[in-house]
Amino acid sequence: MKIKMKDGSIKESGFEEELGKNAFRHTTAHILAQAVKRLYPDTKCAIGPAISDGFYYDFDFTFHFSEENFSEIEAEMKKIVKENLQLRHFTKDHKWAMKAMEERKEAYKIEMLLDLPEDEEISFYRQGEYLEMCAGPHLAYTSAVRAFKLLSVAGAYWRGNENNKMLTRIYGTSFPNEEMLTEYLNRLEEAKKRDHRKLGKELGLFALLEEGPGFPFFLPKGLLLKNLLVDYWRKLHAREGYVEIATPIMLNQKLWETSGHWEHYRDNMYTTSIDGAQFAIKPMSCPGGMLVYKMEPHSYRELPLRISELGLIHRNEKSGTLHGLMRVRCCTQDDAHIFMTPDQIPDEIKGVARLIHEVYSAFGFSYHVELSTRPENSIGSDADWEMATDGLKSALDDLGLPYVINEGDGAFYGPKIDFHLEDSIGRTWQCGTIQLDFQLPQRFEAEYIGKDGNRYRPIMIHRVIFGSIERFLGILIEHYAGKFPLWLSPVQIKILPISDKYIGYANEIKSILKQEGLRCELDDRTEKIGCKIRTAQLEKVPYMLIIGGKEAETNRVSVRKRDVGDLGSMAIEELLDALRKEGIQTR
Repeated sequence: MKIKMKDGSIKESGFEEELGKNAFRHTTAHILAQAVKRLYPDTKCAIGPAISDGFYYDFDFTFHFSEENFSEIEAEMKKIVKENLQLRHFTKDHKWAMKAMEERKEAYKIEMLLDLPEDEEISFYRQGEYLEMCAGPHLAYTSAVRAFKLLSVAGAYWRGNENNKMLTRIYGTSFPNEEMLTEYLNRLEEAKKRDHRKLGKELGLFALLEEGPGFPFFLPKGLLLKNLLVDYWRKLHAREGYVEIATPIMLNQKLWETSGHWEHYRDNMYTTSIDGAQFAIKPMSCPGGMLVYKMEPHSYRELPLRISELGLIHRNEKSGTLHGLMRVRCCTQDDAHIFMTPDQIPDEIKGVARLIHEVYSAFGFSYHVELSTRPENSIGSDADWEMATDGLKSALDDLGLPYVINEGDGAFYGPKIDFHLEDSIGRTWQCGTIQLDFQLPQRFEAEYIGKDGNRYRPIMIHRVIFGSIERFLGILIEHYAGKFPLWLSPVQIKILPISDKYIGYANEIKSILKQEGLRCELDDRTEKIGCKIRTAQLEKVPYMLIIGGKEAETNRVSVRKRDVGDLGSMAIEELLDALRKEGIQTR
């Protein structure tokens, strides 16, 4: 594809490359805006960037806009594509740009211009009659956009400020051909079926209530599932030599000033006043971990010291960003902090990376790795940042893990390695992270006694594997479409008696299975067996045991397995052997 750059040059780029994909979808956003202006001339345009899976454009309509308007807009977009309009780039001075936007009554463009220096040259793209103030890049002609679809409508505050007007945001996507678009739309449909908010409600896992937006309620089965993840996590960390702590949920302002969070993260923190002093509910656990480290002196012989914490954290997320368990205001972060000497950095990073690999593999995830470097809003010296970044690179190279550089996306106190896992329908999620920190040990004056008897600063690793238990649960629900593996299923076996007269035998089976440590339920409703089977299937229970007269007489059970069907008649010990082969440990 030919890409027209801001400087007027033409570059070749394929859709699979970031430049090509962004230019393709940015151009589609302009085609959308041109179609809207043709159909509804009084509409005012705001902004329309490319995003990860498509594009959006924010509009100020003079009428109530809905998805019912999509068909006429898409028809007009197809006309624009067919017209094969050239996207012509040029620059003009601030005065010309202001006059052009005033003539078109584009209030939002005028507001953006007012924020720019009057001596600045303004970049424009024109396609036919449509003029857009934009830095680009774009495709050379509209005809290159062969396949597109408008997807949804949402409200969006102008410039993300809830004090500004609510605009109408139209989301869409586009591809070079219909086959790619169809594949993507099919994936979207599959994602809707797997939506963890829908499945969470159907399976009785969690609730999201208006009394606590962003604060999930875990129901019995959901809490059981959460605790299974926690138990798995604790076993791994005990094996790897971590000690677990718990720090207070709320600490005073002075602590957060020392850590740097008060300056760099204040807007995301909930605060309150106690005895006339300011306190903040913790948005992360690391400052508390530092206090625990400092409670007693340490020798180099104790290092590396690996301290883990399942910390309950709160973050002041904007209401428009909340999304089920994926984006919440309260969650349990599977945090850990490793205190070490400089020469221990490579081995500790590799140890964490191997642990993350083990966990993701256990759930069937593949993943890729990004190395995020120093952001503009950071603390610490250039030398520290260079040493920390080189330490992460060296560990990744030693492991043979391929990675890409994510410039400027590190934490304010240090660079980090981010692990992006891929789920069963090809979506990626950033979960695990390893952050190397030279700053907090300095700010908190943490020390250890070296071999020579002198005092030294430890180096600190911050790391999570799940990220947060809540978000990881949401990902797992969608990854498995609610069909959890046997070891993770809140209910592993459902016992289904054909009629009331077999409930006694069914209870005997239930008692045996529970004594073996299995999670089972008895459906003793006065419903037909077909209804009970359908209910168990909707609940996505891995195993169903059907009990009638023949089973009661022979001390056996008729076994059905999720997604497989009838496995035939079995004695209880045969069933237990089958479950053990699936990795279940019975007593």
